Amino acid sequence: MSTSTTDPRHVINPLMLEMLVCPLTKTRLTLSADKSELISIAARLAFPIVRGVPLLSLDEARTIEGEELTRLTHGIQ
Repeated sequence: MSTSTTDPRHVINPLMLEMLVCPLTKTRLTLSADKSELISIAARLAFPIVRGVPLLSLDEARTIEGEELTRLTHGIQ
């Protein structure tokens, strides 16, 4: 059973987001448009967010390549 509302306990606090960095490059992370991942442009990695908790393990990250990387780098402000 899914609901259309987001559980407020599973929303990332913007202040916490400002403190998080990529575990590989130590550069800033950016929240994806759908708020499901934290993106490290420098490392070309996307870290998932599960129930409001960013999984900043390199084992959990997925690689961003080609067209997706271009879209993310030009779409993020």
